[in-house]
Amino acid sequence: MDAGNRALLVEGDAVLPLVKALSSDTRQAMLGLLTHKVLNLSELAAAMNLPHSTVSFNVNQLEAVGLVVVETEPGTRGIQKLCSKRYDEVRIRLPGAAVEAEQNTVTISMPIGSYRSVEASPTCGLVSETKIIGMLDDPRSFFEPEHVNAQLLWFGAGHVEYAFPNNVPYGAVTTELSLSMELCSEAPNYNPDWPSDITLWINDVEVGTWTSPGDFGGKPALLTPSWWQIEGTTYGMLKHWSVSERGAMIDGVSLGATTIGDLKLAQANHIRVRIGVKDDARNKGGLNLFGRKFGNYPQDIVMKLGFEFPSGVAVPVSPKNG
Repeated sequence: MDAGNRALLVEGDAVLPLVKALSSDTRQAMLGLLTHKVLNLSELAAAMNLPHSTVSFNVNQLEAVGLVVVETEPGTRGIQKLCSKRYDEVRIRLPGAAVEAEQNTVTISMPIGSYRSVEASPTCGLVSETKIIGMLDDPRSFFEPEHVNAQLLWFGAGHVEYAFPNNVPYGAVTTELSLSMELCSEAPNYNPDWPSDITLWINDVEVGTWTSPGDFGGKPALLTPSWWQIEGTTYGMLKHWSVSERGAMIDGVSLGATTIGDLKLAQANHIRVRIGVKDDARNKGGLNLFGRKFGNYPQDIVMKLGFEFPSGVAVPVSPKNG
């Protein structure tokens, strides 16, 4: 939200209520009248030739989604409600991956609800910033249309898979892939002593396994929604996987001999990322995966692709710099 530019950025669960509020011709006309001046309810009713009750109802709808501010002050006949317009522009961010390009690096932020496939066994579930999605401990809930808004998902056994766009420039060679995400084990309620062997695969190649020490809860995290019970999971640990020509690592510690060449990135227009617990894992403690509005870290799953152009290959010129 950028009040200085009088623009409102809306995403996730907030999109549908706002679109519904704007679907009324009456409410759009009210916003037009409030563009350059503050009006009280009686003045709005007179300008629109509508009953006071109708105007009051529609103003409440606009106030509920943050488009209008209603303030009270003394008037000649008691208290009057003054209505003012907060924003001139609304921007809606659609679900999906956000891509940024830097010098020889592409960064892709993938919302945790934008998975391509999932296998989940109880305990399991997913929640958005504002509510539980579907039913708890029902794997069918992972296929509800609202799953794209998930900010926390968990399962006692299974995996979740994402398809990241491969946005390395044509002609370039990927030299390093890194992934960061907040996650932990999954125990009933929470249990800090509940180890789980969480494995990462990229393009069906096993990159390595990290053993989460437990499932963390019992206290609010930085991003815990106010409605979420702290008796459940509230935060995880931010982990960084990387694969380069030198092998695979997690948080700077070697995981094995898998190299960037083993991932066969050049042969595909997308990169498959799977996170889960293997059936034969020693510690089968499930997992929790956090989005940027849950836990302690304001980020989704972040992939960074480092690349370089081989000698003799022309470097594409950016339109901005051309």
